[in-house]
Amino acid sequence: MKKIITILLVWTITIFISIIWTYENVDIIDSIKAKLEQKKGAPETNFDKKKQSESILATSNSFDIKAEKIISFKGKTTFLLNSSINKDFNLDDVSIFSQNAFVITNKNKRKLNVNENFTLEFNGGIKTIILIDEKIYALVSSVKDDCYYASIVDLEDGRELFKTKCLIKDLESEIDFNGLGSSFIFEKNRILLSVGTPTQDSTKINSLAQNENSFFGKILSIESREFAAKSIEPKIFSFGHRNPQGLTKLGDKIFSVEHGPKGGDELNEIKFKENYGWPLASYGTRYFFHDNGKSYEVSHENNGFKEPLHALVPSVGISAVNKCPTKLANYYKRNCLLALSLYGNELRPGKSLLIFLLDNNFKTVNSFEKIFLNEKLAMRHFMTNKKNEIYEDREGNIYVSADNEGVYKISFADFR
Repeated sequence: MKKIITILLVWTITIFISIIWTYENVDIIDSIKAKLEQKKGAPETNFDKKKQSESILATSNSFDIKAEKIISFKGKTTFLLNSSINKDFNLDDVSIFSQNAFVITNKNKRKLNVNENFTLEFNGGIKTIILIDEKIYALVSSVKDDCYYASIVDLEDGRELFKTKCLIKDLESEIDFNGLGSSFIFEKNRILLSVGTPTQDSTKINSLAQNENSFFGKILSIESREFAAKSIEPKIFSFGHRNPQGLTKLGDKIFSVEHGPKGGDELNEIKFKENYGWPLASYGTRYFFHDNGKSYEVSHENNGFKEPLHALVPSVGISAVNKCPTKLANYYKRNCLLALSLYGNELRPGKSLLIFLLDNNFKTVNSFEKIFLNEKLAMRHFMTNKKNEIYEDREGNIYVSADNEGVYKISFADFR
């Protein structure tokens, strides 16, 4: 009996010590998990349309929607490319770029040539793909020694063309590379690239969005020729961004969507040298474990910052944004933007298509509609061409990726 009691006591003490050690060494656990993840192969993917039987039906105020799975993909995308030069949809034209550094097509899976500093720690990975003159580049999370940073990498040879200053992991700097967000557009002879603040609630890191000597929390302007020259020197285009997820053009206007903290997701019109307020102004609140969940200063304009065109409270995890496809644009006959969202359920609608209708001067959102699709569909990216412009097929269908689910064809019908 004593032997059994002794064994149970030792077992209990061991479990207790393990729990305490795990709690006190979260970073070590995260690092081990990230290294194991990096050793994994490409995410499980199936391009066989015959095996994709799932369809989801939804109804908006003005039309019906059908979401039909065409590719199964057990991972998270960083870019969803259709390289076709016409509107005849073919699976052979689709390339799925994953956050853990693979490109997957109907014919093969290939590890992307990120360098040895690439890391998946702290929710890191490839944050966006940039395609210029048949070359592929990426914004990635990186670490060397104790220096965590973001870098732009040439995926042909793994060379770093640009890197930010170090984020040193300490008690005041809780790193979370989810906060990098990121997207890009072509603007004349340059690329505009959004780069967020890689944290959830670190005041030290968030404050970099207002620091002119930091590239975090900014939209950057990069001359296209600098990529070929293998030397990138970004210029700051706009300030005060938290976690910019999507970037697009409508006419000659530039729009960005970004995650707020607890609430306060934003749609912004981006203008040169404007300051969008983070972390000094937001329609969201702090997380409860940070400064007791106190609200931020709500008014942007009264504090010298650019007001968002639209703020979403509660958050829906707004992700990609693009101009509306032809069917929607022709129906609304307005300046129309379409966005995706990652979070939510029927009671708190996220995981939705988001439609923004703007006035003729792009100054006001006159109408906004959330169309809930399904609790499984954490939608991250539109399928786009190489310029990050939304792809639509000959029937007017568009395509989106959903985390750990796959690629879905979205069709619109029965307009009322």
